[in-house]
Amino acid sequence: MKRFTALYRELDRSTATLDRRAALVAYFQAAPPRDAAWALHLLSGGKIAGAKRRIASTRELHEWIAAETGLPGWLVDESREQVGDLAETLALLLDDPAEPATEVALADWIEKRLLPVANREPELRRAQVVQAWHTLAFDERLVFNKLLTGALRVGVSRRTVQQALAEMSGVDIARIAQRMLGAWMPTPAFMRDLVSPEALPGDRQQPYPFFLASPLEAAPESLGDIDDWLLEWKWDGIRLQLIRRGGEAALWSRGEERLDGRFPEIEQAAAGLPDGCVIDGELLAWGSDDGATPLPFIALQKRIQRRKPGPKLLADTPVRVQAYDLLELDGEDQRELPLQTRRARLESLLAAHGDPRIVASPLVEATDWGQAAALREDARARAVEGLMLKRRDSPYRAGRRRGDWWKWKVDPLTVDAVLLYAQSGHGRRSTLYTDYTFGLWDGDALVPVAKAYSGLNDQEILTLDRWIRANTLERFGPVRSVRAEHVFELGFEAVNRSARHKSGIAVRFPRILRWRHDKPVAEADRLDTLRALAR
Repeated sequence: MKRFTALYRELDRSTATLDRRAALVAYFQAAPPRDAAWALHLLSGGKIAGAKRRIASTRELHEWIAAETGLPGWLVDESREQVGDLAETLALLLDDPAEPATEVALADWIEKRLLPVANREPELRRAQVVQAWHTLAFDERLVFNKLLTGALRVGVSRRTVQQALAEMSGVDIARIAQRMLGAWMPTPAFMRDLVSPEALPGDRQQPYPFFLASPLEAAPESLGDIDDWLLEWKWDGIRLQLIRRGGEAALWSRGEERLDGRFPEIEQAAAGLPDGCVIDGELLAWGSDDGATPLPFIALQKRIQRRKPGPKLLADTPVRVQAYDLLELDGEDQRELPLQTRRARLESLLAAHGDPRIVASPLVEATDWGQAAALREDARARAVEGLMLKRRDSPYRAGRRRGDWWKWKVDPLTVDAVLLYAQSGHGRRSTLYTDYTFGLWDGDALVPVAKAYSGLNDQEILTLDRWIRANTLERFGPVRSVRAEHVFELGFEAVNRSARHKSGIAVRFPRILRWRHDKPVAEADRLDTLRALAR
């Protein structure tokens, strides 16, 4: 645990990506394989406890620390409120042990002490947790608590971890990213295979790492001649890879989830593809084979939530894949080929396949950037989010690599909404109120319509945090209701009707555009404004 704690401390205090990567390289080179495997799991966003593997709930941690310290529950709650992070609060409320504890490896803490008591009687779980509290020094106690709460956030992205492993092993980062897709167990065998320079049988079973486009923030003319680019519509669906290998068809989401059984019509259509091909595309709800536009994303959500959709849902919400890249053909990796070559092979493949449930995403023809801009302005009427710009000679890369693929989205829809509720953020913002709920007027009442947590600068966040603390009306657990005094301009991509929301509508990707100091609350927008935009 000491080695992992030292890594956590170094990562948490560092602000330079290269320094963090160097710390990761040093750790993975020195750590025993079992510890390295669990560290990889945790730093990549994995947790050791959850709904199916209960070690300690938030309520139990509050009760146990109150009993161990003799503090009243209200004081523990107030301490948590001031510190902002439960794991740190628990560490601060206890003294360090008089004698240093015998060193226990990270893997042993997890595999021999915590996991064996998961889902057991509260007395067993409490005894294990309390013993750790009284034997670990502050820094290790803090990390231990973060294992319990699942809040191990140290500013390290999954890609940074992969870069460190690639630097350490000499294995291409794309291969490492591919091997980390899907479900895997943190074992020494997995770590060994992850950094193996040899091609492994399991490499053929995984999807490829997705190539992600970057937002276009400059004028498109800065990209040079439009003839160097392929233009497509930017669809609003689920990004996936369709894999046909070994006589089996599989769908993998960008979230690294295999979607078995959720979209049987696509699996059936994919069964007709030749073996040894991988297609990258977008899954969309589509009303009919000859429909001009997709259904709203909220229709697709109904399918996402059902692992085994029934006949009525299949009939009411058919789906299709709009394919836009070919990553593998006849078992051969195509990713290093120019995009225009991959695209031509994709179109030929799908033309021969002839199934309307998997089609090539149409290219958008424009003779110059001005014409492209005009087409982009018509995107929302086509139920798309804008244009994708892809360099014709680009390979298929891994992750978000700027320069070859850009998403040129339409300007957001906007409303002026009133701040109603606030909640503390996470990680470095856990001591500040940074998650906000906004409402619009419906008659004489303000009705919540959106949550947003991005768009303000640091100074605005600090100013708003102080105001929230001084103007709280009620508390609902971690949420505070505040006086309706501030108006914010919100941007969002689309509005859909939704029976699940009190307002009757749901907005897509809301974010704060600006704080409207110039606008009184009475002049905030009305709910009818959003309803008129809803599909």
